[in-house]
Amino acid sequence: MTVHEQHPVVHPARSHVGSSDVGVLALHGYTGNPDTLRLVFDGLVAAGLSVEMPRLPGHGTHIDDMLDTTFEDWSSVVEATYLSLAARVSRVVVFGLSMGGTLAAWLATRQPVAGAVFVNAAVAPRDPEERQFIADMIGAGEEIAEGASGRSDIADPDAVEDAYSGSPLRPLLSLVDATIALQPALSSITCPSLIMSSREDHVVDPAASDHLASMVGGPVERVWLERSWHVATLDHDRDVIIERTIDFVRRLTG
Repeated sequence: MTVHEQHPVVHPARSHVGSSDVGVLALHGYTGNPDTLRLVFDGLVAAGLSVEMPRLPGHGTHIDDMLDTTFEDWSSVVEATYLSLAARVSRVVVFGLSMGGTLAAWLATRQPVAGAVFVNAAVAPRDPEERQFIADMIGAGEEIAEGASGRSDIADPDAVEDAYSGSPLRPLLSLVDATIALQPALSSITCPSLIMSSREDHVVDPAASDHLASMVGGPVERVWLERSWHVATLDHDRDVIIERTIDFVRRLTG
């Protein structure tokens, strides 16, 4: 059973045209939805930035809607949203949490973003044995790994992420394969990167941030989130994420 089977809710995309000529494209994670980034969105809007926060296909409704989606579906929406935002502002910074970080890196290899912000980004390739395990589950007829998402990986006991309670396996395999395919292109990311990582993360190994920092071709800033787990945008360090992102964007864009 999923969260949305009991309380069906569509989490809408969010858009804001700010007073600045700078835009931020904010991307949520796997099995999540725009609500995961709502505090970041509000902070960036308060700073006068134009912000686009799409709901990726299959997310934020019912877990069954995600079963037939792939990384190609999500990345197509990301690029289309980027092009729409870039048509309205002079510079775009991309922000991604978890799988949103994978998509942010993918976009930065294809489009001239001014900068990239990664929060607990899933950019390191998975172990081949893990990939095979996922493939074997699919081969055995499994569609969803129950209780395998990052929805509960928040240190703050008062914070709640309304994400799916399981991980659809075929979409997950497409993410694993897309992450592997992305590796040779990471060095082409020459824009400045702000990499924020939780010291304790039970979904994405914190070493993934070291991998990303070593692979990108542009300058890197590192921030360690000392009090948060994976879904850091809703956790104890959420204000740190907002403040550092705003500072990063302002320094990049003058």
